[in-house]
Amino acid sequence: MKEQVRISKILSELGTRAYRSQKVELKQEASIQQSSKATVILNKPVGYISHLDDDKVFKPAANLVIPENFQVSKQDLLRHARFNTDGLAPAGRLDIDSSSLLVLTQDGRVAKIIIGEHSVIEKEYLVRVEGKLTDESLKLLRHGLSLDGYLLKPAEVDWQNDDQLRFILTEGRNRQIRRMCELVGLHVIGLKRVRIGKVLLGNLPSCFCSCRDENSFLSSISNMPTARQLTTTPEISGRGVITSTSTGSPSPAIVLGI
Repeated sequence: MKEQVRISKILSELGTRAYRSQKVELKQEASIQQSSKATVILNKPVGYISHLDDDKVFKPAANLVIPENFQVSKQDLLRHARFNTDGLAPAGRLDIDSSSLLVLTQDGRVAKIIIGEHSVIEKEYLVRVEGKLTDESLKLLRHGLSLDGYLLKPAEVDWQNDDQLRFILTEGRNRQIRRMCELVGLHVIGLKRVRIGKVLLGNLPSCFCSCRDENSFLSSISNMPTARQLTTTPEISGRGVITSTSTGSPSPAIVLGI
């Protein structure tokens, strides 16, 4: 940000170099501008696309980020009334046939952590499938499959019950899980993302979002747990519909920096 950073009390422009002995400060106006950027975590339902549609054929998930859909505490009501959704973009995608945890943000730092080239943030999915899966095919789902000529990174894949798998990925290629399942003879009939890093979907209703402190969110999203640290218990509530409950203290959908 031009003229928003001071290095040792000297006003600096983009590209100015700073030495370790110098003090770098952000002007108050710039701090306010940065803190005003919002990050929303939404329980996206099936039938909405995660990104914007220039042709306006499909319904973007951002349309659901409205005051009526906020799950808020009393002290947050006034903050939400001032929320501006301009520039809110998805940090990662869910296709139109998938539901649940979706991050939309105005903050490039959040997007970089979640979907940056070197991101290692875990994303957890519950996937209902049809078909027979051999032990050898399960091993391939965990590592050994390629999409578009690219060898996929290792994944955690385990059975949750007779027709539901749990996937934990650290990458997000186009319709990755559905295409992985097709390669081993499975058909996906329901897919739901329930966790990104340590942020859990919890019991947030479909179409709703909620709020939490920004610094806490950035810390949570960056601090990856293992599957043993987070216990997700799936519940099936009808064909193609997957719900889940989690032990511990889940962090339901979030609106940040408002």
